[in-house]
Amino acid sequence: MPHDHPHHDAPPDPMAERVRRLEEQLTARGLVDPAAIDAIIETYAEKVGPRNGAAVVARAWTDPDFAEWLRRDATAAIASMGYAGRQGEHMQAVFNSPETHNLVVCTLCSCYPWPVLGLPPVWYKSPAYRSRAVIEPRAVLAEFGLDLPPEVQIRVWDSTAELRYLVIPMRPSGTEGMGAEDLAALVTREAMIGTGVPKTPERESA
Repeated sequence: MPHDHPHHDAPPDPMAERVRRLEEQLTARGLVDPAAIDAIIETYAEKVGPRNGAAVVARAWTDPDFAEWLRRDATAAIASMGYAGRQGEHMQAVFNSPETHNLVVCTLCSCYPWPVLGLPPVWYKSPAYRSRAVIEPRAVLAEFGLDLPPEVQIRVWDSTAELRYLVIPMRPSGTEGMGAEDLAALVTREAMIGTGVPKTPERESA
């Protein structure tokens, strides 16, 4: 549910270290194929997302009917593009506007929509982000380099195991006439979490 009130110095992630040690032990015993693990990581990092999410956003920018479908039933709309699966069973799309900026966090753990965004960034799982994003979102966004006007309301959405969120950022100006593929290249992972905004055509070509 939304919360209307958002140093990312992320400490070392104890869970990541435990996973690394476990992987080393299982590999040493011949129980895990490192190549298989690398393939899984590559799939989620490069193939599953965040390019999938960028394609969803670009289609929402260019297809009003699809955008409306996303508002009504994001799970079905996203699945229609072939982006479904574990950690993406129940999705909600939240749309940025000139009046409202959406920010996603998971305060309990690190629930994240893998099918559309790939692997979560390290900072998303950090205790500092998970607590401060709800308490002082404007300050957190400023630390990411996103300074919003005071009149823009920030809505914080808390992802859970039952429901995950995808931010649909506003389409950048100067993109009239661009096709969906070129538009998708402007969409960053951070824009789909709410800690950033899409690139502009000038920045993309720079």
